[in-house]
Formats: sequence, C-alpha cells, structure tokens
Amino acid sequence: MTIFFDKIVKILQKGAKSRSWLNGLLMFLASTIVGLLFAAILIWLSGKDVELAYYSLIYGSLGNVFNLSEMLMRTTPLLFSGLAVALAFHCGLFNIGVEGQLIIGGLVAGWAGYAIHGLPWIIHFPLCLLLGMCSGALWGLLAGILKAWRGVHEVISTIMLNYIAFCLTNFLVSSGGPLKAEGQLPATPFILESARLPHLIPGTRFSGSIFLALLAAFFVDYLLWKTRLGYHIRVVGKNPFAAEFGGISPRFTIIYTMLLSGGLAGLAGAVEVLGLHYRFYGAFSPGYGFDAIAIALMGNLHPFGVLLASLLFGILRVGSTQMQLTANVSQDIVYAISGVIIFFTGLRGIFDSLVSKLGSLKKRKVFNGL
Repeated sequence: MTIFFDKIVKILQKGAKSRSWLNGLLMFLASTIVGLLFAAILIWLSGKDVELAYYSLIYGSLGNVFNLSEMLMRTTPLLFSGLAVALAFHCGLFNIGVEGQLIIGGLVAGWAGYAIHGLPWIIHFPLCLLLGMCSGALWGLLAGILKAWRGVHEVISTIMLNYIAFCLTNFLVSSGGPLKAEGQLPATPFILESARLPHLIPGTRFSGSIFLALLAAFFVDYLLWKTRLGYHIRVVGKNPFAAEFGGISPRFTIIYTMLLSGGLAGLAGAVEVLGLHYRFYGAFSPGYGFDAIAIALMGNLHPFGVLLASLLFGILRVGSTQMQLTANVSQDIVYAISGVIIFFTGLRGIFDSLVSKLGSLKKRKVFNGL
C-alpha cells in the first residue's frame, strides 16, 4: 500500500510542478468551456435562445474585419493592465491601483501629444509613449515606497492613489481646468499628427497597438524567468524572509516591481490616447485597471495566460453588445462567465496545494503503516 501511495504522489507532484504552456492552456480552455456552459444554462432558464446568443457574441467580436479590429483594440489596454497586475502578484503585491496609473499615463501622454511641437513622428510618438509609461511608473512607485519603507499596505495606498488620480485628472480637464480644450467635453486638445499611432485598416480604428502589448507580454515573460531581477521578484513573492536571508533585498525588489507594474499600466493609458482617442478624456477608461485583476487571475499570472484571458475578455466585452441587440440577452452575462472561469482556474491552486501536502505527509512517513 505504501508503494502504491508513493507512486500516486509522484505522479501528482510531477503534474503539479509542470510549467509547460500546454498544461496551462488546457486548464484555461477547460475553465472557459465550463463558464460558457454555465452561462448557457442561465440564458436557457431566462427563456432566451442560447444558440442565437452565442452566435451573436462570436459574430459581434470576430464576424468581420471591423468587429475583429474593435476586439483587438479593446484587448490592448486589458493586456497591458493584466500584465501590470500579474507582475505585482509575482512579488506578493496586490496592485489595485492600475486604474489610476493608467489614467495618469494617458493624461501625460495626451499632454505631450499636443504641447510638444516641431518633432517628427519617429521621435514625437515614442517620446509621448515613454512619458506616459514613466508617469504611470512614478505613480506606482509612490505605493512601492510606502510599502517598502513605511509598511503601508499596497491595497490601501493604491486605492487612495486611484482616488487622487481620478480627482486630479477630472479637475485638469473640467470646466476652467488648465488642460481643457474649447468645447463642452471634459478633454484635452487633440494631439498632433506627429504623436498619433495611425489607423492601419481603412474604415476601422485599428492602430496596431496590440503589437506593442504583445511585445510587453514577451518582455514580462523574459523578465520573470530569464533575469536576476525576475528571480528576485518571484523569491520575494514566495517568502520575503527567506529572500532576505539569501541576500535579496525585499524593499528594493518591491520598489522595482511597483515601478515596472506602474509603467505597464501607464502604457495602457498612453496607447489608448495615442492610438484610439487622440486626446485625453476625463475618466476615459471604462475600468480596464479593475478588469485587469480578473484577467491576471484567469491567466494564472503567466504573461501568455494573461494574453489569452485578455483576448477572451475582449471577445466577451465587444461581442456582448451585439448579443444584447440581437438575442436580447443582458451584457451582464459576461460577468457570470468571467466569474466561473476565475473560480475554476482557482481550483488549480487548491489542487497544487493538496498535492504538496500529500508529499509532505509522505516525507514524514505518515503513511508507512498503510
């Protein structure tokens, strides 16, 4: 019986420790299917046509070039924001301030887009993008410093910084605000042509910003698993006391992580302004920074898992409008789908924990009497 138990534990531990992209992909697909089945039951119980609802959902996001481009444009800030949350989670930090960092990044990029003159596109656009990224990074850095040096919990500080970011940006573009353009809208002036990411497909708003987000996903993946800083981030996230004993400074690692996380969030706001709206609007984000928390969890905190989750969120968010118009199914059903997917994704962590405990019992020879 002991030999049989040992074999079971070894098999389970091998599966739990596997980091292959295939295992993560299968887990994500299984969770998505369960979420869609759960939503189908809700739609059926409400007396609506399930087949028509899902057909409308897919067609509304993937059915033609325009819908596909809208889905990719919605996916871009979600991917940047999801990467920001996931990176912070790897260091044991809950960066709930991505929304505020995103808005600050968008504001600074929008200001630089119309206030800086006389530069060619090859300089002006990257400069605006860089300033947006740096401003988001500095906004995240404030929470990192408070956490590292004063012990202020990052959830508290980032929530407060969100509130400051909302109020500050709304004031700047409100009536009488120093950055408000002429007109009724609470917005800055339009950015110059030299600062714009042009639309690549005629008749759509597709600017190719998704490619910048993909580069960010590859960067975060490389950072976490191929660099010393990424190793420090992961070690501090697992056990800051052990990290310090091993010569790693948890304080500086926390600061660097929040700086990078805020920079990714700032990029999310910058690409929205420079590649989609071409000006900064007050509260232009529909909640990308908060959706990013769900996306990071759905993607199991892996950059490419976050990419898949962002695409799924983009499909659900864009397609739900067509689903409501055609099948008369509320857009809120996508939140039910997302919630079920997150729930079943979380079961993987419970499974891994159970396997780890079984392995610990085995080492202590608890089952020797079996």
